[in-house]
Amino acid sequence: MQLTGKRILIGVTGSIAACKIPELVRLLIKEGAEVRVVMTPSSSDFVTPQTLSVLSRQAVYSKFYHPDGSWVNHVELGLWAELLVIAPASAHSIAKMANGICDNLLLSVYLSARCPVLIAPAMDMDMFLHHSTQRNLKMLVSYGHQLTGPSKGELASGLEGPGRMEEPEIIFSKILQYFTGLQKKRKKKVLISCGPTREAIDPVRFISNRSSGKMGLALASEFEKYGYSVTVVAGAGVEKPASLNAEFISVETASQMYQACMNFFPLSNIIIMAAAVADYTILEPEKNKIKKEGKKAFQLTLSPTVDILSEMGKRKTRQQFLVGFALESNNEEKNAVRKLKEKNLDMIVLNSLNDKGAGFEIDTNKITIISRNKKKVSFSLKLKTEVASDIFSFIQQQVHA
Repeated sequence: MQLTGKRILIGVTGSIAACKIPELVRLLIKEGAEVRVVMTPSSSDFVTPQTLSVLSRQAVYSKFYHPDGSWVNHVELGLWAELLVIAPASAHSIAKMANGICDNLLLSVYLSARCPVLIAPAMDMDMFLHHSTQRNLKMLVSYGHQLTGPSKGELASGLEGPGRMEEPEIIFSKILQYFTGLQKKRKKKVLISCGPTREAIDPVRFISNRSSGKMGLALASEFEKYGYSVTVVAGAGVEKPASLNAEFISVETASQMYQACMNFFPLSNIIIMAAAVADYTILEPEKNKIKKEGKKAFQLTLSPTVDILSEMGKRKTRQQFLVGFALESNNEEKNAVRKLKEKNLDMIVLNSLNDKGAGFEIDTNKITIISRNKKKVSFSLKLKTEVASDIFSFIQQQVHA
């Protein structure tokens, strides 16, 4: 059985196509999957919770409270799932998902889920073709969700056209393809560096930068979500999030980051150097704390650190994909393209200190991605979690081109 132990959460919304979901549940259970079902209140007009409960061998959830008055933990349900399948997805629920409206249990679970989401739209032709529905579907795709269908055919209204939910067998095959692909991806290793380095002046003081590591951690979470084996080399002060399962190596200095990254580099398929590594280190740090004596000035002698990106660019193979970051304050694109070429990168992510809301110590970023083959895409200001999704999608396009 190809889906043994896989945790699949099915969200059923109010559409006549809901009457087909028992067959999807039956196919998944037959293949060994663990299936749980969450229903919107109106979906029970088309299929009974009892039917889906019998087939899934689990309680079916539709309200925030169990019959005994105890709470249904929507967060726990969202975290339990390895894949969330919304089928059928009505125009009403699609609009709510796209705009973050949360007024029933299924939508609460959707907003809590960290797993990939597969959506099977189902509605009448004119509803599907309406510009608002098309806009909402594009928004969901931009969130990283996958669509299956709808197909063309006879609709409940008697019309013929697009809007018909994919048949259960097709949705089942898409689920199977997802988990099969996941197994292949788990063999792919991703190395991500993030955060700042610190170079000691004395046992108390150091020189560093404002990097928080948020962008790199968001990327690690995004790749992990899609089944990649992720290793994070994190600079000073960056802590591992509880939700991240990646191998996590903490370092402090540029030298330590170089050693850690180069240890994992030969075995990595995709390498993303998001860390802000010091270009210089103190040549001779003081062994004892420097005392302030009067108001005398003193000088620090700096020596260059090893350029990790350049070293990787020299050593990378054709099977490796190397990504760098460029934070610039002037001649942004020109400097980024020069870095891309000089360091033999496959792709560079550019952001500018001149863009409000981009850069260090904040939750948003505004980027332009430039590839080795001269493809350039600019994005609007977004949360770094959304930026991570954009970067992930761009890398996938380049790697599989």
